[in-house]
Amino acid sequence: MIKQLLLVCIGGGAGSALRFLISFVTGRCGPAGLFPLATFIVNVTGCILIGLLIGFADRYEVLDRNMKLLLITGFCGGYTTFSTFSLENIQLLEGHHYLTFAVYTSGSLAAGIAAVALGIFLSRL
Repeated sequence: MIKQLLLVCIGGGAGSALRFLISFVTGRCGPAGLFPLATFIVNVTGCILIGLLIGFADRYEVLDRNMKLLLITGFCGGYTTFSTFSLENIQLLEGHHYLTFAVYTSGSLAAGIAAVALGIFLSRL
């Protein structure tokens, strides 16, 4: 258990560090700097990466449990949880769980936006 926890922590730290570097280098762009380019890049590349890792792991059986914890749970999780969210949605679609997909996707977006708004509101009280 300790070894697995350390693998997740190491991967998560590396993913978080890369996310920070991308945010530092990229920042925001577009009119008035409103488009969150760094977050967009991190979310999309994180989704590509988790897809590649899962795909290679399934196809070639190249990742053991510890490497999955390091790279998928740790690195991708630290880099962006959006990649995990997207993977879970693909799995729901592949499993033909369309209603669950619709509820999970729309619910997560709505609840996430509402939760951020609530947190901001509460912090201003």
